[in-house]
Amino acid sequence: MFRMMYRIAKTELQMLFFSPIAWLILVIFAVQSSLVFTDMINAWVMRQEMGYGVRGISLGTFGGWQGVFTIMKNYLYFYIPLLTMSLVSRELSSGSIKLLYSSPINNVHIILGKFLSMVIYGAIMMGVLLLLVLCAWFTMKDFDWPAVLTGLLGLYLLTCAYAAIGIFMSSLTSYQIVAAIGTFAVLMGLNSVGNWWQEYDLIRDITYWLAINGRCEQFIGGLICSEDLLYFLIVIALFLALTIIRLNAVRQKIRFVITLSNNIVVILLACTLGYFSSLPKLMWYYDATATKMNTLTKNSQDIVAKLDGGMTITTYVNILEPETWYATYGFMKPDMDRFKQYVRFKPEIKLKYVYYYDKTDNPRLDEMFPDLNDRQRMIKLCEMYQLDSNRFKTPEEMAKIIDLAPEGKTFVRQIVRENGQKAWLRVYNDMQRFPGEREITAAFKRMVMELPKVGFLQGHGERNIYNVKDLNYSLFANAKKFRHALTNQGFDVEQVTLNKAIPEQIKILVISDMRTPLTSEEDKYLQQYIDRGGNLFILGEPKRREEMNPLFAKFGFELMPGILVKQDTNRQADILLSYPTKEAENIAYEFGYLYDYEYVVTTPSATGLKQIEDKGFQVTELFKSDTIGSWNELETVDFVDDTISLNPSIGEVEKSYPTIIALSRKIGDKEQKIILTGDADCISNGEFGRGGVRASNYTLISGGFFWLSDNEVPIDIRRPSLPDDKLYMGPVGGEITRIGFLYVLPCLLLGMGIFVWIRRKGR
Repeated sequence: MFRMMYRIAKTELQMLFFSPIAWLILVIFAVQSSLVFTDMINAWVMRQEMGYGVRGISLGTFGGWQGVFTIMKNYLYFYIPLLTMSLVSRELSSGSIKLLYSSPINNVHIILGKFLSMVIYGAIMMGVLLLLVLCAWFTMKDFDWPAVLTGLLGLYLLTCAYAAIGIFMSSLTSYQIVAAIGTFAVLMGLNSVGNWWQEYDLIRDITYWLAINGRCEQFIGGLICSEDLLYFLIVIALFLALTIIRLNAVRQKIRFVITLSNNIVVILLACTLGYFSSLPKLMWYYDATATKMNTLTKNSQDIVAKLDGGMTITTYVNILEPETWYATYGFMKPDMDRFKQYVRFKPEIKLKYVYYYDKTDNPRLDEMFPDLNDRQRMIKLCEMYQLDSNRFKTPEEMAKIIDLAPEGKTFVRQIVRENGQKAWLRVYNDMQRFPGEREITAAFKRMVMELPKVGFLQGHGERNIYNVKDLNYSLFANAKKFRHALTNQGFDVEQVTLNKAIPEQIKILVISDMRTPLTSEEDKYLQQYIDRGGNLFILGEPKRREEMNPLFAKFGFELMPGILVKQDTNRQADILLSYPTKEAENIAYEFGYLYDYEYVVTTPSATGLKQIEDKGFQVTELFKSDTIGSWNELETVDFVDDTISLNPSIGEVEKSYPTIIALSRKIGDKEQKIILTGDADCISNGEFGRGGVRASNYTLISGGFFWLSDNEVPIDIRRPSLPDDKLYMGPVGGEITRIGFLYVLPCLLLGMGIFVWIRRKGR
């Protein structure tokens, strides 16, 4: 059988390469892919020459959103119809199909042989891409071979699937142009079917499975999923089987009813296999990337493993909220994909969507429909977005299900376990919008273990965690729409006073910018908390030196006189930038991120910290002011209109001052941890909105509280650094690469085509 297939494939390839179409497609394919590749390479070269870091350049070049594989995937369906349009239709139109029938071969041999020719031609097309991969291998440090080859495999499977569809369409007509147009139409349909009939749950699942355009993306990203792999194999087998049935019907003049029955049986068999391949419990995965970036980190996996029993994640969507597109039909299925990594390790997770309308803060709707009530507005929006208004529950119906008023009646998810435990997942006011692994795992972790509770001291004019004014702490403490808020990272927060002992469940105590000193009774309760090994985050301010220094003195430090300033024409003098130290990386990995990427923490109106006594703590300086042009200003207090100047005679010293330090010591069987800062504004509401510098003040929250919580939360989702972080090529090498692939390679292919054509003509 294979010998027959091989002879047919050989004949088809000879005919294909003796015509100009095969060579023309190869030349165009080479030019397109080379153009994308050389643009990417030269972009990496330019970035590296400018001193910027380059990381993950292997997948970035081939699998990124502008990578070679990603771009070429969108062009493949233009090429295949031109190659397959004549495979069967030529035989039908010329009558040569009768000669094939007269030989000792059957339709299975014919179709599989012709498909084999396309498989070989597809391998040649992938060979062009392999040349680009080899070039990248020679010029990139620690090239990620497995991930890139996985992407190449995905493109190859996609090409083979397109070829099988093209062969089937070619068998339906004796006109080659009609076959090409028909193939193109089917491929267009399979690429867009995932967006059809999204309003019906069952049909949405079917059309999403049929959609071929997204099946290659996980391969390109370095992940092999059994569902995607089997999808390509099923599609190939399905269309080849349909082609064989079609030719058998023509050759043997089988009745239409029997042919139709055979087609239905084959299609139902393919759908059945597809259904079972899409069951989460039956899927398997292989993450080919060097850092396993397509897989949950071990910490997340360990937490998910503790979630025994079923779980439902219900998404509540209010069509009257500002982000109306959440309610559209095309949003749901891609949104479900955000939980694929979790379903991989816990197939029992069920995803549910509830749509409703209710009054919420949306000024845009007030402007658009000022005279309409909420129901009328909902109907108008449904007409605009072509939605079914009957699927949106009324406020009265929602009131019987759940009270979403505390969540602002905006897009929110509730996680509910079989045992009744619940947790929230929200969207955030940032570019990413949706919760990532850290936030999702933190919500899960709430359900399987007791997490640290943070207490905020009140009663002395401290910063308030519920007030939204610029100087207060509501944003970082409990703002539901701020990703880095403690409440979204797994912490519980509450205000505490010192008129009694601090509750045992308080693991971290925050004391910020006290305006009045502690009384002796309050100091006694605070000392009890310190003596039992409680962790603290203490934030001072220069103008509160007298009130705060007795507290700092408990740990052997004081707030220094003056305000730290920096001579900088771009900023007000007292808006100081504090730079992370290399030692900070030993405290929390986020601080290492700041150090590696040259980010800073803004500390306006800060003062330096000075050690006055050794209290037995291990001291680590986390952040320091700049060494040059920075000093403790003792004279100027108006930094808007006055000009600063260094005056050594009164004790102003130009040097680097520590602004944030970490202290630790052993108390019994635990390690006590304390962070002291010379600025209380660095994590205030207003400071998170400061622009103009490479500041990352929220990292002080995630890094600091990660350390203070004994690495419990925020969830540690760090991965090894991407090893492919250097390109062994300069501008000259980039230009040579561009010329080689953009001009030399297509010319070689064109020359080979001309040579074969001349040789053929000579014969």
